[in-house]
Amino acid sequence: PEDQIMPSSTMRISPTAHSTLRRLAALRGESMQAVLDEAIEQYRRKCFLDQANAAFAALRKNKRAWRDELAERGAWDTTLADSQD
Repeated sequence: PEDQIMPSSTMRISPTAHSTLRRLAALRGESMQAVLDEAIEQYRRKCFLDQANAAFAALRKNKRAWRDELAERGAWDTTLADSQD
């Protein structure tokens, strides 16, 4: 919750970034901190997905590892289709 006191740090951002952050906060009716927190979380998620996509692409390039992946998926498909609830 925003009413809790949180530890803080100070860092410099460019005037352009500050202006953009201020405009976004006003547009959304939120604090600049809330907008910044959301932006950081979205960037964290993007980085995670970028890494996962790169790992998946590397897996597909390795023919043996890709065959093993497909075999494992097949095993899971069989397990999921066994009508156990």
